[in-house]
Amino acid sequence: MVHGTRPRTWRTVVHGFTRTFPAAVWHARLPIAVSTLVFVASFAAMGVWLASSPEAVAASAPEEVRQAYLEEDFEAYYSSEPGTAFAARVFTNNAAVGAMAFGMGVAWGLPTIYVLVLNGVNVGLAAGLFHAAGDAVTFWTLILPHGMLELTAVFIAGGAGLRLGWAALAPGDRTRLEALAEEGRRAVVIVLGLVVVFFVAGLLEGYVTAAPWPTWARVGTGAVVWAAFTGWIVVAGRRAAADGLTGALGERPA
Repeated sequence: MVHGTRPRTWRTVVHGFTRTFPAAVWHARLPIAVSTLVFVASFAAMGVWLASSPEAVAASAPEEVRQAYLEEDFEAYYSSEPGTAFAARVFTNNAAVGAMAFGMGVAWGLPTIYVLVLNGVNVGLAAGLFHAAGDAVTFWTLILPHGMLELTAVFIAGGAGLRLGWAALAPGDRTRLEALAEEGRRAVVIVLGLVVVFFVAGLLEGYVTAAPWPTWARVGTGAVVWAAFTGWIVVAGRRAAADGLTGALGERPA
């Protein structure tokens, strides 16, 4: 029994990550696009406001706090701990944000939108301060290596939360409980898959972002990992959907 069960269990795990997870993300591509738009709009609004308004910069924090943040604190954060410990802490924080963006979506998606706006504003605050100080390069070269993958994972988690919220708000010809159960089976698949994605993003932040490499190598590494992930999601997700998979937990192609 033991020898017969273990291979089947591993096959189920591999199938779930390589087929069911991409299918679930592919089917949630519209709410993921909305999630991305909410974050980017919040980020841009805050960043542009600070970058173009000395009054907004002055109101954001006392001058000595801003100077310390721009000259030391922001960059020092990425080398504040050994790589493994830092990656573990980052993974925990990111997974918590993803879990909130997804889990609170059941309340009509409104808490999910709040989480996305809050995080967009926070990142936009940093971007705006660096742009206003004429040091945008520092911000982008420290954010991009891990941020491309990390934020994509947040957008996907937000999309799962919005889809869950839409099921609660407009269940269609299903009962609200049936709609939530059906979408919940897909959302759970997305969240489980994102555990791996957040883990990889944590490794990038812990070992690549603050690495003493040329800028092109750090940003390029992050870009290659991000492109590989998004390309795989699009190709594998489309293929799985064509085979009849919708991304529900435990689903097998017809």
